[in-house]
Amino acid sequence: MAQKKKITTTVASQKQIAPQIYDLWLETELAKDTHAGQFVAVYPHSAATLLPRPISICEVDRDRSRIRLVYRVAGKGTAEFSTCRAGDELEVLGVLGNGFPVEKAAGKKVFLMGGGIGIPPMLQLAKELAAEKHILLGYRDQALFLREDLERYGQVFLATEDGSAGVQGNVMDIIRVRELQADVIMACGPLPMLRAIKNYAAEQGMDAYISLEERMACGVGACLGCVCRTKAVDHHSHVNNARICTDGPVFEAKEVEI
Repeated sequence: MAQKKKITTTVASQKQIAPQIYDLWLETELAKDTHAGQFVAVYPHSAATLLPRPISICEVDRDRSRIRLVYRVAGKGTAEFSTCRAGDELEVLGVLGNGFPVEKAAGKKVFLMGGGIGIPPMLQLAKELAAEKHILLGYRDQALFLREDLERYGQVFLATEDGSAGVQGNVMDIIRVRELQADVIMACGPLPMLRAIKNYAAEQGMDAYISLEERMACGVGACLGCVCRTKAVDHHSHVNNARICTDGPVFEAKEVEI
């Protein structure tokens, strides 16, 4: 794995693609070492917001040395990022975390499952995954950000909480209503969704790899502020914990307690 470093990046472009959802391309050398499921920590300029904000990598353009971040404005830091324009500079620490084990899906049928702001990492994963795949996406409403991008890489199935598009409900309802089957699941989304996926995979005897979302402070495993319970003993803390920022964010579902 390449050594993480803090570097200055340049904003190539940014646009709003849904309510409170922004699509940001950064020019950075980090693109060459980035894989699906990893993230970067972006530093706000304001001294009042000391800690960087972890944002998952949506897409990589290695030819142009760019990474794409699709994020939701959730506080002061991300609100500041949303004002960036082409040519602005941002300090970024990366590349952080592990990625999805795409090699374990070779020759298998895969569910890619994204919910809410867990949808963006599915795009680079869909690009990297040379396997038969169904892409299951869960939204709150008809603001279907990244849908068309993902449709270039596999068959997309939708669920919306309000029933405005696709199946009414969540990504698990898509499997039931559409009577879909797969061998492996790779997913990112809110905790209730990931918990349901873990239980479903266990019932079906499937392998599942889930990317956990958690508030992170340092992003490098030093503060122990983003731990989750695990079956195995962590070599750093010597207890049944793992640091999501360094040991994850992607875990085999059966190895974590959520």
